[in-house]
Amino acid sequence: MTSHLPRDEQDASAIIRDASEKGILLSVSGQSTKAEMGRPNQTDASISSAALTGITLYEPAEMVISARSGTPVSEVVRTLAEKGQELPFEPMDYRPLLGTKAEPTIGAVAAMNISGPRRIMAGAARDSLIGVRFVNGRGEVVKSGGRVMKNVTGLDLVKLMAGSWGTLGFLTEVTFKVLPKQERMTTLVLRGLKDAQAIEALSQALGSPYDVTGAAHIPARDRPGASTLIRLEGFSVSVDYRFGELRRLLKRFGGSTDVLEGRGAEAVWQSVRDATVLTNGADRVIWRVSTAPTKGSEFTKRIAQSLEAQWFYDWGGGLIWISTPLAGDAGASVLREATQELGGHATLVRAPAEIRSAVDVFEPQNEALMTLTKGIKASFDPSGILNPGRMYAGV
Repeated sequence: MTSHLPRDEQDASAIIRDASEKGILLSVSGQSTKAEMGRPNQTDASISSAALTGITLYEPAEMVISARSGTPVSEVVRTLAEKGQELPFEPMDYRPLLGTKAEPTIGAVAAMNISGPRRIMAGAARDSLIGVRFVNGRGEVVKSGGRVMKNVTGLDLVKLMAGSWGTLGFLTEVTFKVLPKQERMTTLVLRGLKDAQAIEALSQALGSPYDVTGAAHIPARDRPGASTLIRLEGFSVSVDYRFGELRRLLKRFGGSTDVLEGRGAEAVWQSVRDATVLTNGADRVIWRVSTAPTKGSEFTKRIAQSLEAQWFYDWGGGLIWISTPLAGDAGASVLREATQELGGHATLVRAPAEIRSAVDVFEPQNEALMTLTKGIKASFDPSGILNPGRMYAGV
């Protein structure tokens, strides 16, 4: 397979235009740390943003940063930290789950809308993404958005590109709004709650005026070992006050309570962010389910009747990470039935290629949505050369 490594936007444009004219199917990637996600690509060549690196704009006073798409996320995080700032949406690092080693890129964060536990407060990556440059399937360079957030009419290309998985265009540059880094982080831990109780407690915390920035529950086979995590961030005096009020608010749930600070708290939230809480054996498949928090415990109870599954909850119960055995359809039929009955979306995050080829990796779309999806794909990539079939078969 031919591998293309464009050095600039014009080079990328020429490669894609030539591929479009010749009908060459292209696999789109950054450093390929997440190449094992989505449906396997049946392509003739690849195009990578790995050589498109460097921060092109950073204005701390305006809280905005732009970088070429192949820039390592670690470089962006380090640059922001030097000025006491951070990416608000706390992007997940998929490497521990997928067993990859290269550096994740900032373009992939935008292309896959990668977000972490702070999404409940700060929104997803797409909510901080304010500008993109990309090359569409015709080889045309497209610029959308800019350095400020503003209301727009018509098709919002910035939001459309976020979560498109490289199927609509090859990102060359992205621009994000950033926030000041929090002075202090502390976590209230409630011990021994059942899943339904824990989600109720998380809902109470998230509905309070105390600005919770993380809300997760990690069950345990031995229920006293279950941990319900509620994170607070901000100025130290404010954190102290809110922590005390939150503790009083949740006293009625009983059980013991602990507090996590410093590196211990950081390690726990990193394990939640990167889903390493789950059993990470090679004989396990990983699913990511989004549903209404009020349905979270019912969802897991339903699938546990048919599957030997393990799970934990993030986003107050609205995000469920589920580990299932590597057998049959890896639980796909059970999960799809549950999402249809209870609402939600199930995405297959980690599985061998043969399973990803045989089942729907993303939640199946109804006929109307699929027609819209195909129409958008055709308008951006009329020859269908960019990551064909990566998200949906035949699209």
